Amino acid sequence: MKSLIIYIMAGVLLTSCHSVLDKTPLDEITEKTFWTSPTDMELYINSFYPMLRGNVEYSNNDNNSDNMMPISPDDLLNGSRSIPATGGGWGWADIREVNYFLENAQNVTEGNQADIDHFMGEGLFFRAMLYFDKVKRFGNVPWYDEVLNIDSEGLYAPREQRNVIVDNIVEDLDQAISLLKSIDEIGATRLNKESALLFKSRICLYEGTWEKYHAGTVFGVEGSNGEKYLNLAAEASEQLVSNENVQLFSTGDPANDYFNLFGMDDLSGISEALLIETVDPSQDLGTWAWTYLNGLRGRGTGITKSMVQTYLDINGMPISVSTVYEGDQTLSQVVENRDPRLNQSMWTPGQVSINSSPPVVFNTPPLEKGATDMSTTGYMVRKGSTTDPNQNTGSSTDRYGEVDGMVFRYAEALLNFAEAKAELGTLTQEDLDRSINLLRQRAGMPDLTLEVGFTDPDWDFPSLSPIINEIRRERRVELAFEGFRLDDLMRWKAAHVFQGSRLKGAKFVEGVSFPEIEDQISGISVDADNYIDRYQSVIPSGFSFDENRDYLFPIPTNELTLNSSLNQNPGW
Repeated sequence: MKSLIIYIMAGVLLTSCHSVLDKTPLDEITEKTFWTSPTDMELYINSFYPMLRGNVEYSNNDNNSDNMMPISPDDLLNGSRSIPATGGGWGWADIREVNYFLENAQNVTEGNQADIDHFMGEGLFFRAMLYFDKVKRFGNVPWYDEVLNIDSEGLYAPREQRNVIVDNIVEDLDQAISLLKSIDEIGATRLNKESALLFKSRICLYEGTWEKYHAGTVFGVEGSNGEKYLNLAAEASEQLVSNENVQLFSTGDPANDYFNLFGMDDLSGISEALLIETVDPSQDLGTWAWTYLNGLRGRGTGITKSMVQTYLDINGMPISVSTVYEGDQTLSQVVENRDPRLNQSMWTPGQVSINSSPPVVFNTPPLEKGATDMSTTGYMVRKGSTTDPNQNTGSSTDRYGEVDGMVFRYAEALLNFAEAKAELGTLTQEDLDRSINLLRQRAGMPDLTLEVGFTDPDWDFPSLSPIINEIRRERRVELAFEGFRLDDLMRWKAAHVFQGSRLKGAKFVEGVSFPEIEDQISGISVDADNYIDRYQSVIPSGFSFDENRDYLFPIPTNELTLNSSLNQNPGW
């Protein structure tokens, strides 16, 4: 009976309204029997794990960035968001529920202390995660580390400076790291020490580069250049880089290893996978991802020309100066002599999409299907797919594939380490060999040298050093379609990358690019160079991102009315 009550309690809490003034009275459900053992702690904290799910959706994770082009322009990139009356991410119910857990879990004294510590560490991790999302959205926010009730004065607290909030987040994570069990003790299906270290490096890299590149603007932190957080990011990622128990997945097959990593139905034995989400159709846990990753459906989106052109040639040179780049008149041509990760991330003709009898082979993208099936650009995401026909049934009663999702993976730690050191100006060739070059070696690419050795006229950040440009390129390629790109553009203050321009797709040369379906195609917009240009009539002048406003979200108007201590974000 106790377990049932706990599940009901968690369900009530997580489905309650997220307004700070509309809360379930948590103090009415604090019977002593609820907080007597680590099992009680586990049952409660399990209700937060769904927030970690969804990372197998590689087909649309980057729709809010310049990596992918959905049917309609993204509101954030286009500067077309409006101020909501309520909601908009300004809700505190989840944080209140974590605080409730952290306060009551201290009453647990029975059972194994290591288990008690571990679940307390999970609670601290989730509070850090929820607050990081708040900082990314709103910048300055109030800090709540206790349960507030309807008459609490804290409901009317002002916003704290973002760096104060990040300091509190780091403190939570440091405590979590000290309490959580390691991955070899608890496995990759629960939060662990290594995942928390990686998350700390992510947050500190975000804040360090945000404060560095937004310095002197309305979004910066007065008197700070982010160096403190960049050092913390380097230190946290260094601990993982030096950890012999975690390493990149590799079988020595650069033509397939990257692709295979993201299509496994069991990642539990893969040391690169620090935290995974296990898809279990028997428990109705899964996604529709596989139905959009088998090359048959485009999900109303597609990889952009910009993303495809980011990949180096097989000799480690940008296509702008390459002597072996074949061009991009066809899908097969565009991956020829390129970084093998491109062909493993994008569908090209001849690749087996479903290993049935007979096998289903990808030939050409669905450029003119309905909204949920259309490929907008002709470049379709292959990363995360599997050729297993059992994952591709399409049945309404057996709709879930069983490919595990990657929540945290070690590759990010290598990228965070190299970037933090480069931003600090302390990067060495040895650092590159311990980080970026491990990723390149898995992919069969030449090593990156500290001197870089070339100038790319198409670098996105020509005012920055060549090595920072190439580390950012490596990050974009390695983490493609995993949902990192928007955060990276925001923290780098990099709206210029997309501002005033339109996302483009594949080249559309009649009789050459897509000969199998050209007799079915009519009215697809192309630009003067024959690249697919679906936004041509929608945003003729390109994205209208406002750099004085759009790096942060607006606070809902009702919240400003309820709490006079709050002030609106710049430009809104």
